[in-house]
Amino acid sequence: MQEKIKEIASRVRELRELSEISVEKMAESLQVSSDAYEKYESGTEDISASILFEIAHLLQVDMATLLTGEEPRMNIFTVTRNGKGVSVERRKQYRYQNLAEKFIHKKAEFFIVTVEPKPQGTKPDTNSHPGQEFNYVLEGSLKVYIHNNEITLNEGDSIYFDSNYEHAMEALEGEPAKFLAAIM
Repeated sequence: MQEKIKEIASRVRELRELSEISVEKMAESLQVSSDAYEKYESGTEDISASILFEIAHLLQVDMATLLTGEEPRMNIFTVTRNGKGVSVERRKQYRYQNLAEKFIHKKAEFFIVTVEPKPQGTKPDTNSHPGQEFNYVLEGSLKVYIHNNEITLNEGDSIYFDSNYEHAMEALEGEPAKFLAAIM
């Protein structure tokens, strides 16, 4: 996994430099310190999917380019077979599987996200990113934390929200939960 983090970090750095955007400008746009941003580019700090999504937007590239190093080429359709999407483990609490990384000029990113249960009494870390998000629970139960609210979702339930607000997901009942996420 550490090698994958370094590969993504290297692509981010190279694309930022080619775009002639300073570290300070990227950090300001992402609302992180320059020091934190430099850790992303050095590969010493993992980049969350939400920050990676923002970086892709700022660099005007598809997120798949940052994840895989390949430019998407499909423009009529793309099929992702069960279990074959590009897997991304961006944070310890979430595991992402990108479902449409080969399609060019997407208006949204689609993932299957698996949330592992945390020790009792431990709250998940929150994150935020520009745009909106839709989550549909495929397996298990989730507690969604968003803007001072706690919402329990079970299999078949969904939520659509403004992802500019801090949010997090927590697996319930000591079992992993899996949901379809669309980030727009």
